Amino acid sequence: MQFQKDERLYERVFAESWLYFYRNRDRFSNLQIVILYPSRSLEQSDIRPYLSQLNSPQVNRIYLDELGDIRSLPLWVALMVLTTIDDEQATQEARYLLARSQQEAPQPENSAIIELLTTIMVYKFENKSQREVEEMLGITLRETRVYREIKEEGREEGREEGEKSLVLRQLARRVGELPQEVRQQVESLSLEQLENLGEALLDFTSMADLDAWFNQL
Repeated sequence: MQFQKDERLYERVFAESWLYFYRNRDRFSNLQIVILYPSRSLEQSDIRPYLSQLNSPQVNRIYLDELGDIRSLPLWVALMVLTTIDDEQATQEARYLLARSQQEAPQPENSAIIELLTTIMVYKFENKSQREVEEMLGITLRETRVYREIKEEGREEGREEGEKSLVLRQLARRVGELPQEVRQQVESLSLEQLENLGEALLDFTSMADLDAWFNQL
């Protein structure tokens, strides 16, 4: 999956693929390469040296924006296409795919689809609060792994410095680059206060929300 321009992609893909195949020849009898792009505009510009390989039945290039109506695609393919569409349409289609997965996909596949879909939407709408994303999808993110991982990442590191690092990273994603004095305020918090801030910041959308939290503290 290639979501940014890389003018040496095919050099690397073919060299590494064939080298891997060579080193594992006893395990595999054939080789297939699939490359997915959001659109043709992100494909490597100069493909002349690789035309014979690119036109081979062993190599498949897929452009997600050319697959047609997202609602007509298999669920797993539709999830990939969801990453490429504009934000306004993404909300509507995400809700549709959630409803469709509940009807079509057996457990635990349905759970896996919900986890992936919510992860896509959380990262697609980084500027929105947890409640806003919940309302968009009509679900509770607290029930999904992406929310639990955000909450538990600091605890897994097992140290106060790990919690500080996590909170600072999450704050930067939510409200933008922090002024030095604000960073110092965060770093002076106790572990319990850091954990409280780590939960509260999921609803932050601006520096004003952080200021209000400190004022309440």
